[in-house]
Amino acid sequence: MEAGPAAARGYITCVALVAVVCLWPLPTVLAPWWAVALLAALHACGERIAGSRFAGTCYPVLLAGAFLLPPPAAALVVLPGALLAPVEQRPYGWRRLWRTARLVIAVWAATRAHWAFGGRDAVVASDFPYALVPAGAAVLAFCLVLTVLDGGILALAEGVPARRAWRGLFCRSLAPFAVHGLAGLMMAVLWRSPYGPVAALLVLLPMCVSWWAFAQYHRESAAHQATIRALVQAVDIKDGYTRGHSERVGQASLMIARELGMDEDRVELIRFAGILHDVGKLGVPTRLLRKDGPLTPEERRIIELHPEYGHEMVRGIGFLGEARSAILHHHERLDGSGYPYGLVGSQIPEPARVVAVADAFDAMTSTRSYSRARPVPVALEELRRCAGAHFDPRMVEALVRALGRSSNGTGPGWHPAVTADEPSGPRVPEQASWRQGAHR
Repeated sequence: MEAGPAAARGYITCVALVAVVCLWPLPTVLAPWWAVALLAALHACGERIAGSRFAGTCYPVLLAGAFLLPPPAAALVVLPGALLAPVEQRPYGWRRLWRTARLVIAVWAATRAHWAFGGRDAVVASDFPYALVPAGAAVLAFCLVLTVLDGGILALAEGVPARRAWRGLFCRSLAPFAVHGLAGLMMAVLWRSPYGPVAALLVLLPMCVSWWAFAQYHRESAAHQATIRALVQAVDIKDGYTRGHSERVGQASLMIARELGMDEDRVELIRFAGILHDVGKLGVPTRLLRKDGPLTPEERRIIELHPEYGHEMVRGIGFLGEARSAILHHHERLDGSGYPYGLVGSQIPEPARVVAVADAFDAMTSTRSYSRARPVPVALEELRRCAGAHFDPRMVEALVRALGRSSNGTGPGWHPAVTADEPSGPRVPEQASWRQGAHR
């Protein structure tokens, strides 16, 4: 555990005890055990195939159990899948216990809510649209329980401030869980129909296709990240003076793009551009990158070729899209004094104007062998002074606003203390690592 291990383990233990209480009346519950076994097997197979990265893709099966079974029996459906699914991060035992306990409680609460609104009779009678009301109540209960529990583990195990741990979790979760709930309701209604469980299993076919497509998307995304990581590591090895600079420029570029209201796909491309903006330094002689004294005019001209080198290196990487133009033009200036082509004003692509501000900001706030770091307010004032001549004023003000929220504790923060002598860039906590796919 990354923060507060004793508190986090105590929290997980308490959640596990509540889960046991939810299962405790099980021997006295009259339930169709063959249905429990079949649903549990379906959930276990789905979780095993999906793996820990895609945990949560089998929620429709759990919700179908909530619509078909008594609360303790529905909660029992969780156990095989949650206990046997792979766990990729340590501590394995605690993570497995956490995943199992939180789902047991959530399914139990969903079943209780479904019964409270007369959902059992509505499913048996296929009473539409009334059956949607108890199903909706069950989905809300399921989502609410997971949100409350996940916010707690974020605060205790991941070190997220309490005021941010729960922020937005419920809203982000509700739409995906509504889709899971509709699929689960369809399974339950078909299960109770004259066609029986076989018809209900047909609902899993389109779900399996969507799981496969989801997995393919994430594998492709992982390959993209690996490609970028390899290029950045190569630059960091060659130019040790700016180690961590690429990641910080990516972070600042992301903050600016989000502040400007760009959609998330474009934000991600601009983050890639920030991370890879100096990849062309791989084509510059190492002796020039590591030179302590002033550069001669000829040496400076050689270094100023790195945007073109970088553009050539990434030309064939299709997923980078407009990030490639930012790599080529991030040293252009609005007044035409930049390089490599001396573009003016709106001739400079918007992503390049974002990266230019992020690059200059990090250069001023980082300690190098040839300069000391400036305080963030001083660097921002310098950017404002140069806005309109060197930098796009919109990008500068977007960075100022984003950093202003960070200083108030409502943003991701900025950590300019990383220097060329440290082994890596700023660390961003992986806040979703304990949630195991609950909020996709």
